[in-house]
Amino acid sequence: MGITKTDFMRGMQCRKMLWLDKHRPSLKVIPPEIRQRLDAGNEFGDKAMAMFGDFEEMTVYRPGTTIPDKKKMLANTQRHLKLGTPVICEAAFSNYNNYCAVDILKKTETGYDFYEVKNSPEVKEQFVKDAGFQHYIIARCGLNIGRIFIVTHGEDEENPFVINDVTEEAKGYASWVNENIWNLNRLQKQREEIDVPVGDQCTNPYECWYYHYCHDDSEQISLEAWAEDV
Repeated sequence: MGITKTDFMRGMQCRKMLWLDKHRPSLKVIPPEIRQRLDAGNEFGDKAMAMFGDFEEMTVYRPGTTIPDKKKMLANTQRHLKLGTPVICEAAFSNYNNYCAVDILKKTETGYDFYEVKNSPEVKEQFVKDAGFQHYIIARCGLNIGRIFIVTHGEDEENPFVINDVTEEAKGYASWVNENIWNLNRLQKQREEIDVPVGDQCTNPYECWYYHYCHDDSEQISLEAWAEDV
């Protein structure tokens, strides 16, 4: 069991969130408005695949599901890298079972640049950290990455994409990723539930899908403590 990009970002927001994802995912509640935003983000990402013209997409699903077949995606990616395919979308990489799928890889004279697509009007710090995780994995797979970009949405349909260079900042997160990825790997395998007090991480940078579970528990503990005092 390794760490994916999503695992890493959720685990860095809250360790308990990652543990619940792995051991008690049935407790998550995704509000309709969040689901709509996720769907809109996927739609924006699909449109962005064609921003450089023709492309090859690596996505493969397990039969009868919407679960990515990582082994086939990894194999497809390696084949297209050997072929020198100019634009590869959802390119998959794995290092010690830690995994990421890059939105867009664009070939250069010395390797590839990569583009992380976000349905947002601006670059946020969590986007750069996200890209930093991906670069960490890709670099350890031996692919030379030149520049790293965050693609945000433009003002209108005539200018739908804004390309933001975050190379220096994203590559600068390598040590931070290395310091945390192995701890998160160990944490997600623990049998006992992680104890993390509720706090700012419950809503920052995103509201946790286990918010009500953790806060209901917190309220119950407070009531029990109050009962003991009276």
